Amino acid sequence: MVVGSGAGGLTGALMAAQAGLRTLVLEKGEFLGGMTAYAGGCMWLPGNRVTAAANPADSAEGGFTYLHGLAGDTSPVEMQRAYVDTAAELVEFLMCHPDLQFEYQPFPDYFEAEGRVHGGRGIFAAPLPLNRAADVAETIRPPVPQDRFGLKLDRTELVGGQALIGRLLLALRRHTDVVIQTGSRLTALILDGGRVLGVEAVCDGRTEEYRAARGVLLSAGGFEANQELRSQWQGNREVRWTGAPPTHTGDAIVAGINAGAAIARMHEAWWAPMLARPDNTSSFLVGFQGGIFVNGTGRRFGNESLPYGRMGQLILDLEARGEPALPIWWIFDDRFDTAPCAVVDPIDVTEFRQAGLWHTDSTVAGLARRIGLPPSVLDETVARFNLFAQNGVDDDFARGSDEYDQFFALPEAERNPCLIPIEKAPFHAVQIGLGDIGTKGGLVTNADGQVLDTDDRPIEGLYASGNTTASSTGHVYAGPGAPIATSMVFAYRAARHAAEAST
Repeated sequence: MVVGSGAGGLTGALMAAQAGLRTLVLEKGEFLGGMTAYAGGCMWLPGNRVTAAANPADSAEGGFTYLHGLAGDTSPVEMQRAYVDTAAELVEFLMCHPDLQFEYQPFPDYFEAEGRVHGGRGIFAAPLPLNRAADVAETIRPPVPQDRFGLKLDRTELVGGQALIGRLLLALRRHTDVVIQTGSRLTALILDGGRVLGVEAVCDGRTEEYRAARGVLLSAGGFEANQELRSQWQGNREVRWTGAPPTHTGDAIVAGINAGAAIARMHEAWWAPMLARPDNTSSFLVGFQGGIFVNGTGRRFGNESLPYGRMGQLILDLEARGEPALPIWWIFDDRFDTAPCAVVDPIDVTEFRQAGLWHTDSTVAGLARRIGLPPSVLDETVARFNLFAQNGVDDDFARGSDEYDQFFALPEAERNPCLIPIEKAPFHAVQIGLGDIGTKGGLVTNADGQVLDTDDRPIEGLYASGNTTASSTGHVYAGPGAPIATSMVFAYRAARHAAEAST
């Protein structure tokens, strides 16, 4: 039995079905796909043959060197090793299914560290034409612009995370012993003598019991949309700052805790800067292409072109030092007709202005007064940045010196495409906050995805993966697609362990 229908849950279901196990997938919402359906769909899987064909420098050992060098002892080394060493095997397993096709796309690793590979090591599901999967597409949670903002999308194919979920669903269709049931909210695990026998779930207003002879895999996301749990474990982090679907309320984590599971790293998340929105929500941003970030001092505090996970951590570090961190103001000029970012959800500037989230003025000093910053300081900050743009070198934070910095840059600036001057009036300020694309603390597991109790012993019959667990990458966000990839790897290992244990 699998609880959750993101890439991790569906991978576990496919492994179980391939092993000959009758499999039930329970999904809380009306749509399938979880957070994966919102995502770009990259999978960080070192040493796989799809990457190797395009980027021979990649290897599993290099991936482990890179990951372990960054994560250190913030997660068990055996979890890091299991993740990297299973990556290639997982891809081989998936590619045995004709519906699952993958392609390499350049997307740089997030840190300059030993083991990094130029161009990155991420793979993506190949686009899936809608004429092959129109009925499947209707079951998948729509992309963010449609699901959250009601935009009608005219699509001829599924791409990114949507393609990954679509292809997994097509592969599962070939197994007649797999049942996928939506509208089923987990409320408790059924136990007998310390062994998990199944789950209790509310379906169509009725409480049902589902028994699982071979095990239960919890892969239902984190507690992103549960304010009570966020307040308990993460202090003042508000649910408005998450990019996860509203169904992610930590039900699986709570059920695991009530069954005696140990938890860890509940304060952690896949942090990222988020755009504050007028409806008291926020939007995930990828690939800043212009402007600067300033905090309450009116000064820059870091390289704005950093990977989003690293920028999120930088904001956390400001808070830890007691420096003014939030809100952040994103300052740019009128050469941009919207917020200068490679990926940004729809913006109605009038609504943002009315909500006090977008300000404009003919001068930088006037803009500073509008947003409550010292005019002379913001003037000086912008002038200094413009000097860097003229010279092509950011003497303060080295923006533009890294492969990732350049990846999303526009070819507008001759000397350094990451340093575009702020000089064309009027000038704009947009509010940014610290958010996440998922929590990353939860149930403690071992290398086979078995959930451990508070005495570090496996709870028989209980497995977990993804954001339902304490992340195998510890505090670090090493590369694009690590959240999806780790969930898939440990769901695969969990289902394989359950199948082998049953023989």
